[in-house]
Amino acid sequence: MRDFNLDQLQTFCDVVALGSFTAAAERLKLSQPAVSLQIRQLERRLGVVLIERVGRRARPTVAGVELLGHAGQIEAVVSAALDGMARHATGAMGRVRLGTGATACTFLLPPILRELRRRFPTLEITVSTGNTSDMVKAIDENLLDLGLVSLPVSGRILEITPVLEDEFVVIAPPEMRLPARVTAAALSGLPVLLYEPGGNTRRIADEWFARGGVSLKPVMSLGSVEAIKEMVGAGLGCAVLPGMAVRKDRNRASFVVHPLSPRLHRTLAVVIRRDKLLHRGLRETVKALKALAEGAQGVEDGLASEERDAAFGSHGRDGQ
Repeated sequence: MRDFNLDQLQTFCDVVALGSFTAAAERLKLSQPAVSLQIRQLERRLGVVLIERVGRRARPTVAGVELLGHAGQIEAVVSAALDGMARHATGAMGRVRLGTGATACTFLLPPILRELRRRFPTLEITVSTGNTSDMVKAIDENLLDLGLVSLPVSGRILEITPVLEDEFVVIAPPEMRLPARVTAAALSGLPVLLYEPGGNTRRIADEWFARGGVSLKPVMSLGSVEAIKEMVGAGLGCAVLPGMAVRKDRNRASFVVHPLSPRLHRTLAVVIRRDKLLHRGLRETVKALKALAEGAQGVEDGLASEERDAAFGSHGRDGQ
């Protein structure tokens, strides 16, 4: 790149395209001697003859033809770089490609994305949802910029930052009697709905039942947390779900929340390639997601309080 003059390259392209030094000079609003000088300087810089005169036409040499092929790519890269810098100059923040699970996308991300949008109106964020393994693979292949996914996650090239512990709970119709301590054994005799197999949410629930000595066959498996809540509200059974899915639910009157015993949680982490170049928009998005760790304890304490109240209420009904 040192001493390589883009203006000289453009002059060369114009001379070849027009077949004339004079015509190129008119297009570039330069004198004909100035155009000739730029071509000589470019040839001297590259150490080759680029243009030969055949009659009245200026034609590229073999070396000139090869340079012409590179010139189009150089122009495209330079244009992209200038467009990118123009976005920064006008305050544009660029694009961020974020991958996460459906539950986090629905119940955790909206206020975060709303605040980012308020602070940075030109920031473009695209969100993809799927299983953790698919999201991590896309990050590794640079198809996504970062992810907010459930642990465990591994990869030497990945920077993994745990930010939030999300406690699992049982939700049940108000008329369903559950004990104060909702164990795997206590649920084994009840109709239980679970998230569909294949994702971390179902894996975590299955492992909890297995540790309790229960091989549970759910009465229904669904791919949507909202669908599961509707089924529970309709009285079709109880369900084990991530706490964030019910913490601020507007339809809490249709079901009761109970803590699990022993308690169960998943850890959400921000995942990004260690070698990822952080433009301002991506840097601000990573910062906003990592800030989840700062408010996590207060949220979990609030949920624990709600669950204790629900458990005492359930126990009171059982004693009546």
